Amino acid sequence: MDLKSIFQIVVIAIFIAVMNQMLKRLGHEDQGTLVSIAGIIVVFMWLFPHISDLFTTIQTLFQI
Repeated sequence: MDLKSIFQIVVIAIFIAVMNQMLKRLGHEDQGTLVSIAGIIVVFMWLFPHISDLFTTIQTLFQI
């Protein structure tokens, strides 16, 4: 995982946190929750290949 990916995740997290707080202050808690869930899904989709590589590396390391 390179530094660019980490910064992308941080930027998305900050954006989602700001959007969530804005929506909560406007009285749209449900939409804030949906924005948070969408952000989590996007980050997991970006991280999935890295997690898959991690499990493959662990599997070859321990020869499971």
